[in-house]
Amino acid sequence: MPRGGKRGHKGRAKQFTNPDEIDAQMKAEKEKAKDLPENADDANDDTDTDDSSEDDSEPKKKGVEGLIEIENPNRIVQKNKKITEVELNPRNRELSRREREEIEKQQARERYMKLHLEGKTEQARADLARLAIIRKQREDAAKKRESEKKVKDAKA
Repeated sequence: MPRGGKRGHKGRAKQFTNPDEIDAQMKAEKEKAKDLPENADDANDDTDTDDSSEDDSEPKKKGVEGLIEIENPNRIVQKNKKITEVELNPRNRELSRREREEIEKQQARERYMKLHLEGKTEQARADLARLAIIRKQREDAAKKRESEKKVKDAKA
């Protein structure tokens, strides 16, 4: 038996609320909501629109929080920003060291590739020399095949 001595509600029949009761409750809530704001709106129309935006910015306080003021320097209060305050591309933000190094590394790689394609780096020169040797070998092999083919045709 679990602690507390009480068991769950397994096996009981399910209770469904009658749709008519739900409709009656919803109508009663709407009437209450209509009665309260109408009286407040008649008293001061101009100040209510200004106050509503200020009330929305402060979160509702839970429990005893509204009664006790807490001065905790470590507590971080989440503030909702308006769309007008948010900048998608902050121009004044400085890059961190890692971001700056990453950008420098990419620029250096692009410079190297540009020089490499122009054939000005040592590796490019070595590649071009290797290519020249390979081309020469292939030309020699092609000439040798042709001479062998001519000799074979001459014998036949």
